[in-house]
Amino acid sequence: MDHAMHHHADAAPGATWPTAIRATLHCLLGCAVGEILGMVIGTALLWGNVPTMILAIGLAFVFGYSFTLFAVVRAGVSPKAAVKIALAADTVSIAVMELVDNAIIALTPGAMDAQLSEGLFWYALIGGFAVAFLVTAPVNKWMIGRGKGHAVVHAHH
Repeated sequence: MDHAMHHHADAAPGATWPTAIRATLHCLLGCAVGEILGMVIGTALLWGNVPTMILAIGLAFVFGYSFTLFAVVRAGVSPKAAVKIALAADTVSIAVMELVDNAIIALTPGAMDAQLSEGLFWYALIGGFAVAFLVTAPVNKWMIGRGKGHAVVHAHH
C-alpha cells in the first residue's frame, strides 16, 4: 500500500478530533460518576484504599457501559445486542481512562489517604481525570478511525 492510500485509510469517516473528544467525554462522564460514587461509598464505610479503589473502578465500568447501553437501547437495539455494542465500544476507553486516572491518584502524595472533605482528594481526582482525558482521546480517535470503539455505537444513532 502506498503512502497516499495509507494516509487515506487513517482519515476514515468519523475519525475526526471532535468525534474522538465527544466519545472521550462520554467515557469520562461514566467513569467519573462511577468512580466518585465508589470513593464516597468506600470512604463512608471506612474501607481501606484497595477495596475502595476496586469498588470505584468497578463502578466506573458499570456506569461507563450503562450510559452507552441505555443510549443504544433507546435507539431501538435489543438489550442483548446493546450489551455487546457497549462492551465493544467502551472497554478499551474505560480501561485506559481508569488506568491513567488511578495511576495519577496513586502517585499524588497523600491523595490516597485524603478524605472527601479535603481539597487534595478532589484536586488529585480532577487532575487524574484531566490527564486521563488527554491520554484517552487519541486512543479513541485511533480506534474510531479503524471502525472500533465508539464507531460501533455511531452505527446505532
